[in-house]
Amino acid sequence: MKSKIRALVLRTAGTNCDVETVFALELVGFKVGLVHINQLKSLAPYDIFVIPGGFTYGDDIAAGKILANELKFRLKDEIRKFVESGKLVIGICNGFQVLAKLGLLPSGKISEQTVTLTNNLSGKFQCEWVKLKVDSQKCIFTKGLDEFELPIAHAEGRFVAKPRIIKELQVNNQIVLRYSGYNPNGSIDDIAGICDPSGRIFGLMPHPERFIFKTQHPRWSSAKQEPLGLLIFKNAINYFKKSPTFG
Repeated sequence: MKSKIRALVLRTAGTNCDVETVFALELVGFKVGLVHINQLKSLAPYDIFVIPGGFTYGDDIAAGKILANELKFRLKDEIRKFVESGKLVIGICNGFQVLAKLGLLPSGKISEQTVTLTNNLSGKFQCEWVKLKVDSQKCIFTKGLDEFELPIAHAEGRFVAKPRIIKELQVNNQIVLRYSGYNPNGSIDDIAGICDPSGRIFGLMPHPERFIFKTQHPRWSSAKQEPLGLLIFKNAINYFKKSPTFG
C-alpha cells in the first residue's frame, strides 16, 4: 500500500468549509492538498477528490453553477480519467450542488444535468441538526451507518428531479441518505444525499466534517452521541487500504 493516500480539497472564492474538511481527512490518515481552482492542473496525484461546503462565487446564477462550469470546461478529461481509475469523489453541501450541476451525480460522468438542489421551501437559510437514515448499502462512504445526526447549513438544499429520475434513483439504490422524521428543506422523497451507480461518487447536503468529535453535538453530554461524521471519512481511506488496486 502507498505510504500516504492523498486527498485533494478544492477551494475557490466563497469556499468556507475547506479547513474543517482538511482537518477531518488528516485525522483519519489522508495526506491532504488544499488547492485553489486556479492552481489545479491535474487530479492524477490524488486518490480522492473533495469539494467542500461554502457559497462559491456567492452562489450567483445558482448554487455551485459557476464552479461546475469551471470544472467542466477546464478539467473535464481529468475528472473522467480520475473516475474511470476507480478513485473516490465526495461533494459536501455546496460540493453536492456542484456535482449535480456537473451531471457527475447521479450518472457518474460529466453529462447533462438531471437533478438539482434549489431554494428551501422555507424561503430562508437553515442551520440546524437533522436526523438521517441510510437507505442504500451501495455507497462506499456510508458503510456501517444506519441512523445518525449531522448539521445542515444551506439555503438551496431542496433536492429536485423529474419523477422518472427519482424512480431511477430508487430502483438503482442510489438514494443514500434521507431526512428522517423531519425534512428541513422540502427535498423530494426526503433526499439528503445520493451516489452514482458505482457508489464511489457521493454528494450530501449535511456536513460530516462538523461532527468528528462527540463534543460538537449539542446534546453531547446527555445523549452520548458518537461522532459518526468521522466514519464517512474513515470509510473513504479504508476503501483504499483494502483495495488491491491501490494497495
